[in-house]
Amino acid sequence: MSIISFIRDAGEHLFKRPHPIPDIRPLPGKPAATPATAAAAKPDVDALEMSAAKAIKNYVASKGLPADKIDIDFDADTATVTVSGTVADQETREKVVLCCGNVASVEHVNDQIKVANSGKPGEYYTVKGGDNLSKIAQHYYGDGTRYSAIFEANKPMLSDPDKIYPGQTLRIPRLS
Repeated sequence: MSIISFIRDAGEHLFKRPHPIPDIRPLPGKPAATPATAAAAKPDVDALEMSAAKAIKNYVASKGLPADKIDIDFDADTATVTVSGTVADQETREKVVLCCGNVASVEHVNDQIKVANSGKPGEYYTVKGGDNLSKIAQHYYGDGTRYSAIFEANKPMLSDPDKIYPGQTLRIPRLS
């Protein structure tokens, strides 16, 4: 149970940002907008947050993770996803958190997930420019050829070991 930070502008683009509120000042000599007209021009923040949460949950499900076992909420003011529920193991928990956090417009994930069969937690690493999985494996394991452990730990979010990007957060598993 913790809050994990991500880079807000990095990640999958699952939803469009709302358009700016139009300038509804009256033209000279025209009547001012009524309160009903002004209210209609404002976006429905609750509906947008529910739509964003649904898009994130669908993204988690698209990666083969148990989205039916979790609840996801999104708070646009704080750019925070709150994820709760129960999953089978620590690995699944970490993958769900990564899916939620590696979405553009998300800056924090409030991890409230319970694990049925606990295990040793892995670490998280945010990719920097010039990084590759071998370089990351060298840093964490002292052996760049162990990059496949990081790649496997991040499937299905990663489809190719050469397709990582700056700002992406990866799961670094503990090796036995």
